[in-house]
Amino acid sequence: MVFCEGDTEYNYIDGMRVNQGVELELKPINMNGGGYSNFLENIKCQAKTNCIAKFIIIDLDRLFTQVGEGRCLKELIDYCDLQNKNDNIPHFLIVDNPDFEYLACLHIPEYGGKDTTKYITNVLGFKDLASFKSKKDIFDYLNHGNNSYATMLSKLSGKATLIRNQYTCFRNRFEIKNKMTIYWDTLSIKGSNIDDFYKIIEWK
Repeated sequence: MVFCEGDTEYNYIDGMRVNQGVELELKPINMNGGGYSNFLENIKCQAKTNCIAKFIIIDLDRLFTQVGEGRCLKELIDYCDLQNKNDNIPHFLIVDNPDFEYLACLHIPEYGGKDTTKYITNVLGFKDLASFKSKKDIFDYLNHGNNSYATMLSKLSGKATLIRNQYTCFRNRFEIKNKMTIYWDTLSIKGSNIDDFYKIIEWK
C-alpha cells in the first residue's frame, strides 16, 4: 500500500503500477491533502489490511507553512515507529523535502535545483502548477527521452534525510522488517529517501 499526499504522487505511483515489472502489486491511495493528521487517521483505519508493507509518502513543506503540523508529524512518525517495533506490517515513511514537485523536476537532467514552480511553468511549459499536479500520465512524462527516475535517484544520492529506514527483506517468504531512525537536524536539506521505495519493490 502506498499512501500518497495528493494527485501528483498518486498519478505517479499509479503509473508505476501500470508499468511495473515486479512481483509485488502496488496499491496507491490518494490522501487528497489534509496534512499529517489525515495520513495518520487513514493509516490507522487501514491497520488490519493485509499487505507486505505500507509506504507513506509525505511532503515536508507543510511542517514550515502550516501551524500545528510539527506536532502532527511527530505523532505520525511515532505511530509508524511503533508499528515497526511491534513487528506489525512494516511502515516506511518516505519524506520529500520540500515536496514531490521538487523530486519530479529532478527527473530532468537539466534541472539545477531552482524554484520548482517557475521551472514547471517557464521551462516545462505548463500553464500553472495545478495543471502539472493533475497530469494523469505524469510517470510516463517524467520517464521518457532523457528524463528518468534514475536521474532523480542519482541527484539525491548521498544527501542526508529526515528518516532513515533500516530494513531487511526476506523475499523468499515476502516479509520485510524495518527500523526507523529520525534525524531532525536535516530539516534544512533538500532531498528525499524515496530510494528506499525503489529498492524494496526492485523497480527496474
